[in-house]
Amino acid sequence: MEEVAGTVLAGRSFEPIRGHVVVEDGRIQAIEETETESTDIVLPAFVNAHTHLGDSVAKEAAVGLSLDEAVAPPDSLKHRQLAAADRSELVGAMRRTLRFARRTGTVSCLDFRESGTDGANALREAARTVDVDPFIFGSESPSVLDVADGYGASGANDDDFTEERAACERRGVPFAIHAGEPDATDIHPALDLEPDLLVHMVHAEREHLDRVRSQSVPVAVCPRANTVLDVGRPPVRELVDHTTVALGTDNVMLNPPSMFREMAYTAKRFDVTPREVLRMATTAGAEIAGLDCGVIAPGRRAALTVLDGDSDNLADSVDPVRAVVRRATALDVERVVG
Repeated sequence: MEEVAGTVLAGRSFEPIRGHVVVEDGRIQAIEETETESTDIVLPAFVNAHTHLGDSVAKEAAVGLSLDEAVAPPDSLKHRQLAAADRSELVGAMRRTLRFARRTGTVSCLDFRESGTDGANALREAARTVDVDPFIFGSESPSVLDVADGYGASGANDDDFTEERAACERRGVPFAIHAGEPDATDIHPALDLEPDLLVHMVHAEREHLDRVRSQSVPVAVCPRANTVLDVGRPPVRELVDHTTVALGTDNVMLNPPSMFREMAYTAKRFDVTPREVLRMATTAGAEIAGLDCGVIAPGRRAALTVLDGDSDNLADSVDPVRAVVRRATALDVERVVG
């Protein structure tokens, strides 16, 4: 049995409780309010709701390029780099990124993995020695579902994904798709596929938001990547008002997968509260993928990020939730549990 002490951001509301989390066999047994000398801040470990870990082989390569030049299939710089990378190089690069994610408080990521079955297997291999469990949205053909956790489509304007959607339905696994990143033309076609997750929705308008609500489709937003690629600003406030919204860091070649950076950027640039942003970085991604983490509550997996609340950066903060979302960095992480 282990006790993780400090200011615990407990439950779905992240209520600050002075005390400790009782952990046994990897699960939370109790949250006990009690006196403690610990100045640590204990929060749910992060779930990064949208990554492209394969891009780890080409960090910074796409800076300054347009969306099409950088990432559009099949001839963008990203896809040329992936085609040129050998398997050992790819696995090693993704493993390094996963290690960075773990050190910065992330225990899972929802990854769109290119290159079909070979790509999904390469990510499984990369994660084997790292305490981050990627939820893999595979690509290319329905057969990828033999090794992936779901299917991740590039966009409804790129191809007809009805066969892949049907395969996900038969297997009872999620179908996710990019939508509304360059413009709004692919949003209705994406929604026609009845996806389990939409990614980006930068150009979502009222008619799209109403469909998202009526179909109960969650959305992963990636504000920093949208800024770097100059595609616009997602309507984060409106999305939060209509559905479950999770936070992702998107392409590794453009952004390090730091949820601290993504939270701070989102909190400072959009009309959302710190608690909403923290929920986007933890609970929402876990719920989308059906993971037993993302919230500190009895009976749940003990996946915790422990911050030094007395660090030079965080000391004297008047609100622990606000401090975690707007101020904390990787340097404040003492350890990641679970």
